[in-house]
Amino acid sequence: MTDLTLLALDTSTEACSVALLHKGEKTFLNELAQRTHTKRILPMIDEILANSGIRLHQVNALAFGRGPGSFTGVRVGAGIAQGLALGADLPVIPVSNLTAMAQAAFELHQVENVAAAIDARMNEVYFSHLKREKVRSDLGEFFQWREVIAEQVCPPESVIAQLTDHSVFRVGTGWNAYPQFVEKQLIGSDIELPNALYMLELARIEWLQQKMISALEIEPTYLRNEVTWKKLPGRE
Repeated sequence: MTDLTLLALDTSTEACSVALLHKGEKTFLNELAQRTHTKRILPMIDEILANSGIRLHQVNALAFGRGPGSFTGVRVGAGIAQGLALGADLPVIPVSNLTAMAQAAFELHQVENVAAAIDARMNEVYFSHLKREKVRSDLGEFFQWREVIAEQVCPPESVIAQLTDHSVFRVGTGWNAYPQFVEKQLIGSDIELPNALYMLELARIEWLQQKMISALEIEPTYLRNEVTWKKLPGRE
């Protein structure tokens, strides 16, 4: 489907990235910008669109990393996505950052059984276990990631207890952040942070199935919003 144009952005972690699918080709920009997401993301979007000679209103849909990740980063990404989508009247495709890293593992290493863990601080990780599976529908055959273990925020000990398949390919900063994983030889790979580039294929599949939302329906995924409040001193 070479006439499909998708723009993806992600600011959910210390990485800041944008990617574009246009005329069947993918381009992307990715940099570490832990405290400068708000300053960098819009110029990066302008640059990637200019490099392809198109404007925002020519994009078919806007994908964004909806979390989990840092509160500030996820909020920035959702806000930017909402503003751009409202301004250009674009449909939106939210993409899980954990699933995006699983997609990166497939595209870079051809693995289809992935455990993702992003360091969430406070002795916790954002975690999920995913498998890439073929799906048949009226639209034909395509591949999607199925959650074997659903997205959650939990301590390393909980991950170890749930993840019985130790042959799984591991992505994310969480694996090397805590000694509990190292002791069990659960070491991370070269894929540590989400990248909007790997959201494009996930968004393309959602587009084919018409699984899009409006800008007003955007909801960031924090996972531990309530948990964090409960842990603050003086909170019941």
